[in-house]
Amino acid sequence: MLGASLNKVFYYFKSPWQSSWNYSLWGLLIFSVSPLLGAVTIGFVSLITWIKQYRKISRRPLNWGFALLSVLLIVTAGFAQDKTTAFVGLLNLLPFFLVFAAHSTLIQTFAQLRQMAWILVIGSMPVIIIGLGQLFLGWSLKFEILWIVFAWTIRPGGNPPGRIASLFMHANTFAAYLAIVFILGLGLWLENYQQLKVKNKQSFPPHLPLPFLFLTVAVIANFIALIFTNSRNGWAIAIFACLAYALYQGWRILVGGVAAIVSSVLLAAFAPSPVAQFFRQYVPAFFWARLNDDMYPDRPVALMRKTQWEFAWSLAEEHPWTGWGLRSFSGLYKAQMQIPLGHPHNLFLMLSAETGFPSTFLFCGLLAWILIIGVQLLRKSKYINTQDRLIFFSYLLAFVAWVLFNTVDVTIFELRLNALSWLILAAICGVVHRFKEVGSRKSEVGSTVL
Repeated sequence: MLGASLNKVFYYFKSPWQSSWNYSLWGLLIFSVSPLLGAVTIGFVSLITWIKQYRKISRRPLNWGFALLSVLLIVTAGFAQDKTTAFVGLLNLLPFFLVFAAHSTLIQTFAQLRQMAWILVIGSMPVIIIGLGQLFLGWSLKFEILWIVFAWTIRPGGNPPGRIASLFMHANTFAAYLAIVFILGLGLWLENYQQLKVKNKQSFPPHLPLPFLFLTVAVIANFIALIFTNSRNGWAIAIFACLAYALYQGWRILVGGVAAIVSSVLLAAFAPSPVAQFFRQYVPAFFWARLNDDMYPDRPVALMRKTQWEFAWSLAEEHPWTGWGLRSFSGLYKAQMQIPLGHPHNLFLMLSAETGFPSTFLFCGLLAWILIIGVQLLRKSKYINTQDRLIFFSYLLAFVAWVLFNTVDVTIFELRLNALSWLILAAICGVVHRFKEVGSRKSEVGSTVL
C-alpha cells in the first residue's frame, strides 16, 4: 500500500506550479536556437517561483550556502583591480544561483526529470542537423531578428575549421552541450529499451514504438556529432558515460568491449613507436593524432592547458583570499604571454585565481553536497522503483560529466550550457528534497500512530 501511494504521489505532481514548469520546458525547447528567448522564459518562471515560494526556498540550508557564496563573490569583486569587469562577471554566477533555488523547488518528480530530458533531446536535433550541414555541405548563415532575439551565425566548415560547432560559438562548447544531451538521451533510451523487452515478451511479433525509434536516431546522431566536434573532452565523457551505464546495468561484455577499443586508441596515440605503429594500422588517425596532438604539431606553448593552469595557480597564490577579480584572467594572461585567451580551461583554477580560495572551496563544497545527497537517495531510498532509479542516475551522471568537462574547459560563459547545468543540479536537489519531505511526513504519521 505504501509503495503504491508513493508511486501515485511521485509519478506526476499535479499542482498550481505545473503551468510554471510547462513554461520552463518551452524555454528549454527553444534554448538551443534562441538563447535569449529561452533565458527570458526560464528567468521569468524563476522570478514567479521566488515570489510565490519564497519561504520554502529560504528555509533550505543549501540555498543558504549559495547566499553566502554570493556575498563572498560580491566582496571579491569589490577588491578587484578592475571592479567594473568583476561586477559584470558576477552575471555568469549570481542569476543562476537564483534559477537553481527556484527550480529546485519547482522540480519535484521523476516525471519532470523525464520531461526535461525529452525536451533536451528533441531540441538537440535541429542544431545537430545544422552542424552536420555546416561541416559536410558548407552551410553558412548570418541571420538576426530583433537584434539578438534570433541570432544565428553558422560558419562554413565549422569553428575552428574542420570541427562542427553548429549555432554555438566554438566546437568545444557544442561538445559540452552534446555530451549532456547524449547522457540524458541514452538514459531515456535504456529506460524505453527495458520497457520494450517486457512488452515484447508478452506479445508477438515484436514491435518498435515511435518514441523508441526516435530516441535511437537521436542518441546515434548526438554521438556522431560529438565525434565530429573533435573534442577530446567530449570523447572522454561519452566513453565514461557508456562505461558507467554498462556497469550500472551489469553489462560486463560491453564494458570489456569499450575498454578494449579505448585501450587500442590510447596505445595508437601514446605507446612506444613499434607498438603504436601496429595499432595505427587499425585505429583511424582522426582519433589518435587528435589525442597526442600530432594533428596540431605547431601549437604555441601559451595555448597548452598545462601552461594556462600553471599561470592560473600562480595568480591564486599571489592573491589567495580575494583573487584578482572575475574576468581578470584574460587580460593578465595576454599581458604575460602576448596571446589572447578567454579563460584557463579549468573552472576551478579560474575561480581560485579570480575569486580566491575561500569562495572556490565553498563553491566546490556546495557541488559536493549536491552530489552526495543525490547518491544517498539513489542508494538508500527504498521507495524508488528501478525505472525511476535509472532516470535519476542519468541526471547524476550528467552532473559528474559537467564537473569533469569543467576541469579541462570552462562552460559558464556559454548561456545555454550555464543554464542547463544549473537546471540539472536543481532537478537533482528538487527530487531529493521532495523525498525528504514525504519521508519526514511518513515518520511523523508513524510516530503519531505508535
